[in-house]
Amino acid sequence: MDFTRNCIKAIKSINIGGWILICIGTVVWSLTMVKSGINYSYGMGFWGPNGHDGVWHIALIEGLIRDGLQMPVFKGELIQNYHIGFDVIVAVLHKLTFIPVTNLYFQVLPPVLALSIGLLVYKFTLVWKKSDVAAFWSTFFVYFGGSLGWIVNFVRNGSFDGESMFWSQQSISTLINPPFALSLLTLFAGLIFLKEGIAYKSMWRLTTASLLFGLLVQIKVYAGLLILGGLFISGMHSLVNKKGPALLKVFTGTLIISVLAFSPLHNTGSGNIVFRPFWFLETMMNDIDRVYWPRFGGAMGNYVLAGNWLKAVTFYFAAFLIFIVGNFGLRIIKGLYVINNLKNWKQLKYMDVIFVSIILLGIVVPLFFIQSGTVWNTIQFFYYSLTFSGILAGIVLSNVLARIPNNKLKSLVMLFVVILTMPTTLATLGYHYLPTRPPAKISNTELEALKYLRQQSTGTVLTLPFNKDAAIKAVDNPPRPLYLYESTAYVSAFSNKPVYLEDEVNLEITGYNWRDRRQNILDVLNSDDSKIFHEFTENEQIKYIYAVRETWSYGNLLSAFTKVYENDEVVIYEVQ
Repeated sequence: MDFTRNCIKAIKSINIGGWILICIGTVVWSLTMVKSGINYSYGMGFWGPNGHDGVWHIALIEGLIRDGLQMPVFKGELIQNYHIGFDVIVAVLHKLTFIPVTNLYFQVLPPVLALSIGLLVYKFTLVWKKSDVAAFWSTFFVYFGGSLGWIVNFVRNGSFDGESMFWSQQSISTLINPPFALSLLTLFAGLIFLKEGIAYKSMWRLTTASLLFGLLVQIKVYAGLLILGGLFISGMHSLVNKKGPALLKVFTGTLIISVLAFSPLHNTGSGNIVFRPFWFLETMMNDIDRVYWPRFGGAMGNYVLAGNWLKAVTFYFAAFLIFIVGNFGLRIIKGLYVINNLKNWKQLKYMDVIFVSIILLGIVVPLFFIQSGTVWNTIQFFYYSLTFSGILAGIVLSNVLARIPNNKLKSLVMLFVVILTMPTTLATLGYHYLPTRPPAKISNTELEALKYLRQQSTGTVLTLPFNKDAAIKAVDNPPRPLYLYESTAYVSAFSNKPVYLEDEVNLEITGYNWRDRRQNILDVLNSDDSKIFHEFTENEQIKYIYAVRETWSYGNLLSAFTKVYENDEVVIYEVQ
């Protein structure tokens, strides 16, 4: 009852301006998701990265419902090294509501997450700073904060695109990474409980904060690590300044819950994090999809090779400044808040220490470490630096506005902020999510085949390994079918069957030895011996062969199997 009353009180505390902002932010964020996963004249469309990432989550959710912790795209293995909190929640919601997983993922949960994050950010900032203006602008930056990549592209070619030119995704892309969105919701809920628990010396609130923070490792492990760092640093700061051990107790509880939640699905033998200093700075300058200043990037490497450390340090520091200013955009004004507070670091409040610690750790980790497999994954630490900086930027802006007596000048400052911040959001929507035709699809014909397979008894499906060369040739003809788009989990996702090998991208990230399995499949297929192929399917307990006509060129190997379904695009065989 107390929690319900607090929720009602929080909603009532938001003024009309705050509600308008939150509603606009919810609609804008949701536009990145809600068009995907719906049937159109050409089939089911997928905008942005949803053709890979969204399909992966659907496969994972369907697999959790069907087979528990079995890996849906690598039959015979358990899920490992992946945070499944969001997927478990969607699986439970599906069982409770019977809403199809695809609709939950693309149409139902995105608006709910977007609205909830806006409400919690506004509520948290309002409770923390007792200022509606600070709450409004902090929420604005969380919804619409963008990089300065649009300036570079506008100078080069007159376009406003360039969201991730400096490597990090921006606010507009929050929902295309639903575990990240859910982690923000959990983080801010935990921070509200933490603040109220400290203020009222409430054990149940502090315990709830520990529980929420501890579960973050199974929602988004990057968030779990950052909040642990923030709580520890803040707790030590409070202890040194004789403000009590409450924060260290919350840290200890969070650590215990994190270990218990993380250990079951983590393979300790797989070293995912690799020490590789300044990889993001170097690739930012050398990669054609980023800033691409090859002379600058070449100079960075050459000075290191030549041992000219003075010039090397100068160039790397300059690249770091470009990385920081370019990614933060106008949120860079949060530096005024940080500098002002660090001058009197002994007088810092615990929440300030948590915020500054998370921001700094989110910058430092990707600066020095990459991830094996998909090397750029550690940039996701930086996402939290951007979000927390957005809140501090809103607080700084509210303080600046309060010092401007002239209403016209105040309006000009606010207009300047909006104009400098919004291009990233508008360009990303306009170029990637609002066009009528998406980059990827599942054709209506193939959807019929997948629907047929879904209705059959359970069994492992064999698909042809992804052909990257064929996908490159098809790149200029969108929307491309998913089998010519990327190595995805679409057969598992939409047939609701475990697949022998699919989505090599996520198998690499999560540390499976998928290359040997892929090579084994290709060796068997290239043997051109139907007996060997039949023995292979029996030994690996494969029940169905899903053959796309456009890519399958091993027809003579299938004579020993029973053809159970056929249309213009797909043939499905059953292994008797």
